[in-house]
Amino acid sequence: MGREKIEITTPFIKLDQLLKFCGIAETGGHAKEIVAEGAAYVNGEVCTQRGKKIYPGDVLRVDEIEVEVMASED
Repeated sequence: MGREKIEITTPFIKLDQLLKFCGIAETGGHAKEIVAEGAAYVNGEVCTQRGKKIYPGDVLRVDEIEVEVMASED
């Protein structure tokens, strides 16, 4: 399992928005479903709050997909 890096230009991104931004969820409804099922892990812990703020350095995992959030260099 490789770790993908996603850059954000804001101080944080909400979990449901991150799921859509990185392509794990196709729609907001799909993102909500993923979170409600307990399939989203943030920094190794199950996260059931779709509005949870994800900051640079945090790692999201859904199934075999792992995404590390990075701050934009701009």
